[in-house]
Amino acid sequence: MSILEGSSILVTGGTGSFGKAFISKLLAEHNPKRVVIYSRDELKQWECRALFKDDPRLRWFIGDIRDLDRLRRAMHGIDYVVHAAALKQVDTAEYNPYEFVKTNVIGSQNVIEASIDAGVQKVVALSTDKASSPINLYGATKLTADKLFILGNHYAAAYPTRFAVVRYGNVMGSRGSIIPKFKAMHEAGESLPITDLRCTRFFITLDDACQMVLDTFELMQGGELLVPRIPSMKVTDLAQAIAPGAKMHDVGLRPGEKLHEEMISPEEGRRAVIVHDGKYFVLQPDFATWGYEAPADGVPVEDGFHYSSGDNDQWYTIEELQQILSSGI
Repeated sequence: MSILEGSSILVTGGTGSFGKAFISKLLAEHNPKRVVIYSRDELKQWECRALFKDDPRLRWFIGDIRDLDRLRRAMHGIDYVVHAAALKQVDTAEYNPYEFVKTNVIGSQNVIEASIDAGVQKVVALSTDKASSPINLYGATKLTADKLFILGNHYAAAYPTRFAVVRYGNVMGSRGSIIPKFKAMHEAGESLPITDLRCTRFFITLDDACQMVLDTFELMQGGELLVPRIPSMKVTDLAQAIAPGAKMHDVGLRPGEKLHEEMISPEEGRRAVIVHDGKYFVLQPDFATWGYEAPADGVPVEDGFHYSSGDNDQWYTIEELQQILSSGI
């Protein structure tokens, strides 16, 4: 039986692409007692209420994670928290840096404080590949948030609350995905703009991202940062999977953009083990005052390990990408 069955769960940023997919999975497969959707946008909450047909297990809280008092009120009686709220656009962060700090850093600390105060059992925070060796402000704020959540276990050592982080790459089918844009451009006979024809990326489906969070709730002690073991893909292969035969042109890397994405840096690799029958890497905490123990099934990685989309040992083919796209993600 799922540990989430019959429990009360709060999802920050619950009206986003991940939030909607995760809540759908919760309601269909895990039978929670109550799910609190916490987000800022009244219109998106109204749209979600229609999407979920006013399911009586859902509660709708308008609020910003920058508002600690509102978070404390929303977390009353909550058992588990999924923290998905964030500002995410790389170029927007470069022009509005402190807004990203206020949401991604200060807002994350507010989630930590409110969770401890409310006696929440487990919190899973969503990260991004851009938090590994960050070269842009968005990635830097997410790396800071990662560390706040992992080290928040020190604050919570004498309390029941424990924190873990999941880190994954681009999500197929999420809001802002390149997939519908490429489809429309191909249908219009336009050449597809590719950041750099050599670019590689990690991609994960929304369902796999949701399952990763659910798995984390089951296996976490507190202090883990989980990374999925998934194939890489060439961006040109994705373009051809979306629009076979389409013309492509190189537009160059944007400021703050990498040629290859990284999910585990060489420095982080020193703390990595493979768990869950090879499904995930876990970055273990360096210093854990809350009683962390290494996972019994953990397999250490080789010396000098790092995890980059450019030198991964697993790759999607164009045919495999087409199969994923045809599944309706």
